[in-house]
Amino acid sequence: MTQTEIENKEDNSLVFSPGADDAGVRLDAYLAAQIEGWSRARLQRLITDGDVLVNGKAVKPSYKLHEGEEIDVDLVEAPAAVFKPEDIPLDIVFEDEYLAVINKPAGMVVHPGAGNATGTLANAIAWHLSEPPPSGRGQFDKSANWPPAHAGGSDRVGIVHRLDKDTSGLIVVAKEEETHEALSNQFRDRLVAKQYVTLVHGSPRENMGTIDRPMARDRWHRTKMTVAANGRNALTMWKVRQRFEKFTLLEVEIKTGRTHQIRVHLASINHPVVGDATYNEGRDNTVNDVDIKNAIRTLDRFFLHAERLSFTHPKTGEPMSFNCEIPQELAELLKSL
Repeated sequence: MTQTEIENKEDNSLVFSPGADDAGVRLDAYLAAQIEGWSRARLQRLITDGDVLVNGKAVKPSYKLHEGEEIDVDLVEAPAAVFKPEDIPLDIVFEDEYLAVINKPAGMVVHPGAGNATGTLANAIAWHLSEPPPSGRGQFDKSANWPPAHAGGSDRVGIVHRLDKDTSGLIVVAKEEETHEALSNQFRDRLVAKQYVTLVHGSPRENMGTIDRPMARDRWHRTKMTVAANGRNALTMWKVRQRFEKFTLLEVEIKTGRTHQIRVHLASINHPVVGDATYNEGRDNTVNDVDIKNAIRTLDRFFLHAERLSFTHPKTGEPMSFNCEIPQELAELLKSL
């Protein structure tokens, strides 16, 4: 039997370790057998694009595996999958019979994984797809076209991209397979505009800038990411929206969707995200103002919000653009500054 170690986190990053029975197997064939919902052809493209690393290096789809190697996979977009439906309220910004745009709250994991088997966005969407309630804002519409024409008939969820657990804001979900595939292609071809707003420590010298630094998994802390010369390409653009005495509010646009990209990139230029204990190396504790320090501590999340999302509707060809104001807890922190 194949021995596989899978590290499945909220960020859609997977780690595999081939067993003795997998030695000599092609990389693309191995991954096709391990990852549900992904065709071998799509995985070959993923490997060719450098989104799959074997022992930290990019290889070809035909690469022959060895026992005990580490295969690090960044799925970029999530495959459609079946999840256990759970009755969890959703804030629906837009929906039609093909897709829905959702305002995800901080604290909600997007995709079930180790330690997060229930209570996720995927579970909530599965419930609304399988048991459509009366129409209205925050609920999926029940129409003559129900249920959506996707495999499984009701609970196959097409989450196209991810937001970290403590990141709030806009995320798009496909209701059927063709829409999911088309949206995934737009994300991969960098045709989707994703703009975030974040509060960072310090004050950048310039009013705008670009961070073009490759990223990889931290070799010492496997749940973290880091800037690394041999990592996957990652591109982040930022612009100052408002300056405070010790902090700066930034608009951030990402052209790639790497795990923890914004948080890692901003920390790499010494302007880490406020409230991000994973990457700001204790900067929150260095704040001199006691009231502001307490406000950050009680925030219980980091200051990162997916404010704007733009893409082309896969069925109608219509340009779609959505905006979502920062949630109240972030607005209150800004007032305290």
